[in-house]
Amino acid sequence: MRSTTWWLARRLALAVLVVVGAATVAFGALQLVPGDPVHVMMGGAAPSEEVYERTRHELGYDQPLPVRYGEFLGQLLRGDLGQSYQLHQPVADVIGSQLWPTVQLALAAFGLAFVVAAALAVTTAGRRSGWRRVASAAELLMISTPGFWVGVLLLTFFSFRLHLFPVAGGDSLAGLVLPAATLAIGLIGVFAQVMREGLERALEQPFVLSARARGTGETAVRLRHALRHALIPMVTLSGWIVGSLLGGAVLIETIFSREGLGRITATAIAGRDLPLVTGVAVVAATIFALLNIAVDLLYRVIDPRMKEVVR
Repeated sequence: MRSTTWWLARRLALAVLVVVGAATVAFGALQLVPGDPVHVMMGGAAPSEEVYERTRHELGYDQPLPVRYGEFLGQLLRGDLGQSYQLHQPVADVIGSQLWPTVQLALAAFGLAFVVAAALAVTTAGRRSGWRRVASAAELLMISTPGFWVGVLLLTFFSFRLHLFPVAGGDSLAGLVLPAATLAIGLIGVFAQVMREGLERALEQPFVLSARARGTGETAVRLRHALRHALIPMVTLSGWIVGSLLGGAVLIETIFSREGLGRITATAIAGRDLPLVTGVAVVAATIFALLNIAVDLLYRVIDPRMKEVVR
């Protein structure tokens, strides 16, 4: 128990460093963007000298970079994400209002990818057939196809030509279908390959032979016995999955003009809205760090031998 508590404390400390590091990278990257940040935030307008200097002072740009970074870090450690330069609202409120559309998109994409990938893996694992070769080729194509290109194709065909789904925006289920499908395409290829490999290993285990000896049908063996063991490697992918969903949301929400963290992040970067960009980076890094801790804890439950591994 004591070793587990010490391990968890170390992982939480590392998670804090990851979050601070992500915020620091976001802070530094925005400092490297060319152009005057005050002019960018004013939309390229030419303000009077008095307005310009007052704005620089209010935003702290009249201070040296180390001083600005120190103030930024102190504010972050107090849990204060600041106020958006462009929206003139607390960053926490902006992120809170945009978080659910992104979560909704991510969950829909994950659910679609999981169901399609499981179907492909269950029907092709351990079988040397033409369908297996077709499925493998399709998976490779899905992995290598850029998401933005898929989004444009889906919009062109299903929205502009067939008029089955809204072209942009929309909070309805119909407005979620194309963005979720676009975000799921790349995940389907990866999920299917990982599940198939896990299924093929599981189908060679003694418990599968025992189930077949009891007269269990092949479909039942695959769905009820082998599939759950094949899902264990998916736990390892959870960090990558979250990163793909959050990163993909930036592009997908922009293409489909959806509300969400991805769209406001793209807008904030273009407008050099430092508090909002760093706020989103902190939230994303926090989710990623906590998820990795949860995955390690889950592995320690699945495999007790992991408790003896020194981290």
